[in-house]
Amino acid sequence: MLKPTVAPSTAERVRSACAHAEQAVLAMPGIEPTPISVHYVRQCGDAVIAVPTASMAAVLAGNSGESGAPAVLELTDHAPLPLREPVRALVWLRGWVRAVPPQALRALATEVATDHPHPDLLDVGHGATLLRVVINSAVVADSTGAESVCVDELRLAQPDPFCALESAWLQHMDADHADIIAQLARHLPPRLQTGAVHPLAIDRYGVTLRIEGHDGDHDFRLPFNAPADDIESLGRAVRTLAGCPFLNGLRRI
Repeated sequence: MLKPTVAPSTAERVRSACAHAEQAVLAMPGIEPTPISVHYVRQCGDAVIAVPTASMAAVLAGNSGESGAPAVLELTDHAPLPLREPVRALVWLRGWVRAVPPQALRALATEVATDHPHPDLLDVGHGATLLRVVINSAVVADSTGAESVCVDELRLAQPDPFCALESAWLQHMDADHADIIAQLARHLPPRLQTGAVHPLAIDRYGVTLRIEGHDGDHDFRLPFNAPADDIESLGRAVRTLAGCPFLNGLRRI
């Protein structure tokens, strides 16, 4: 009998962390890391990034020809709550960075904006330019350790379906549902039940709690009985896990 899936795959974790990340830098040999104003991982498996047009990264990519220049894109996923340690995960996307032909910039910016309407895309062509990072491999690191994933798995993966709403849900739970958090905390091992407990992450497979204790920070995952397919089933899964199926839970978001 197959065991039920209790957590996202490594590729899904990479996809979700990239979607959440608000901070990213591009590292290339011989130059200082370049801050990225826009980043977007496409379904085809490459990443589109926006950098200052006058940056050394843009110059090196423009001079590298069709083969591109070696680079690593580092993305930082921060928790949406004011935690003692705010970083939830780090992702490193390794590959080759290539310039985007001037005649293709507008079309590529429009493609990115369709799914990721970031305001800094308006700067493309006006002090910012787009580069493509052709990804060869990806590594995600969090409190559980570091795991790598190949680009073929990354192409097949999707971010968690509740990714766009997760920050609002976590903030709502932390601010307005101390009762549910306390109920969830009952599942923690005894050694972790003395610290301050906050919701760190939520996805279709479960909830992760952050415990800020006197001996440091600890993350503990609570899997659902079955994956959630929509908002109603997600709220029901959280309430069932908390042992309070008749509370409103996440419905008030």
